[in-house]
Amino acid sequence: MSKGSNTPVPATALRIELGWRSGPGVPDADASALLLAGGKVRSDGDFVFYNQPAHASGAVRHEGKRSVGQRVTDTLLVDLARVESGIERIVLAASADGGTFGQVPDLYIEVTDASGGAAVARFDSPGASVETAFVLGELYRRQGIWKFRAVGQGYSSGLEGLATDFGITVDEPQHAAPPRPPAASAATPAAAAATPAAAPPVPPPVTMPPPTTAPVPLPPPPGVAPAAPVRLSKVTLTKAAPSVSLAKQGGTSGAMRVNLNWQMRKQFPGWGGRWGAGQGDLDLDLCALYELADGRKGVVQALGNAFGSLNRPPYIHLDGDDRTGAVASGENLTINLDHTQDFRRVLVFVTIYEGAASFADLHATVTLQPQHGAPIDFSLDECTVPSTVCALALITRTDGDLVVRREARYLVPERGVSPQRTVDRAYGWGMNWTPGRK
Repeated sequence: MSKGSNTPVPATALRIELGWRSGPGVPDADASALLLAGGKVRSDGDFVFYNQPAHASGAVRHEGKRSVGQRVTDTLLVDLARVESGIERIVLAASADGGTFGQVPDLYIEVTDASGGAAVARFDSPGASVETAFVLGELYRRQGIWKFRAVGQGYSSGLEGLATDFGITVDEPQHAAPPRPPAASAATPAAAAATPAAAPPVPPPVTMPPPTTAPVPLPPPPGVAPAAPVRLSKVTLTKAAPSVSLAKQGGTSGAMRVNLNWQMRKQFPGWGGRWGAGQGDLDLDLCALYELADGRKGVVQALGNAFGSLNRPPYIHLDGDDRTGAVASGENLTINLDHTQDFRRVLVFVTIYEGAASFADLHATVTLQPQHGAPIDFSLDECTVPSTVCALALITRTDGDLVVRREARYLVPERGVSPQRTVDRAYGWGMNWTPGRK
């Protein structure tokens, strides 16, 4: 499509794919969507992006990134049947992380039928230069019919500038003012030597009495909670920068949710990857090996109903067992950061319980979302071995802080050895294992 052109959208379930070619010096990019009524969002909840991955209506969901060779994609899922009647447009945008779009080759946005995979529309690179954010396209209603328009409007102010332009309130970091230099004292010899003539006396500051009635802030209307500004900060772990301190990101207390979501190839059910036939729907299990400061060790997993606990040891809880891989749900572990001192190390890993013989041809994204602080995410590398267990992240306590390290390590169990025992041996946990089921 050319810039400004439009086309009808024949399907209600859509996959919106932002794609580009990676390489040395190429910044990362992120897809986002803004649901508009009268040209603006109704609230900050109408902004869907990496820190707010699902709209409350279920109409838009951020699915995550995928890398195959040098090709990188970031995907949104849109269900037009769930779009509320007051929403007139869905703006489809992209933001560059660590550079400009002039450094991002082969940029495009493609709309496909999510159920059948047929292409609906595609708009290729709009000829970017210094822009750090782009509105690439939009879905809009016209006489009850949804259409897609190729837009290509750039911003040099990044995701923050784009978001605020549509009415989003952004939580900007606050910077402390630099301290004032200390005033020289006339009583010190050095000060006297540096000042040949006496300076005129400075009158003491006037102290005003406090007001008799302090201003009282007005409370929010009954039943209305104060709106929390949108936070745009994030941390992406890579091979070059694989670890991060939770304390430095503000994640020192509260709950931290660890989410695993994945995309399955369209061959399911009955697909088993390149190393064998599958057994039906894919079922991945998110698990955690833990070692506490007092030496106790164990595992949190769905197998054997070892779901753990958040408020007593091991202070880790598995939310449930999901088979969809959806970003809004997926597999979730929650770690209680109020008990940082009780941890020695935690290894988060994932196993294939059924439905595939390997992680090959499966894309997964891991997100660690502290209650306080920036989210931490990373994608798994392409699997090139017949692996049924993958070590995702190792969290260790160092000098009172928890450090998260990206592992993304595919392991191949020996014949007759379980995935759990395999990851135990690789990381030296030293536990005894018995057969279990869920």
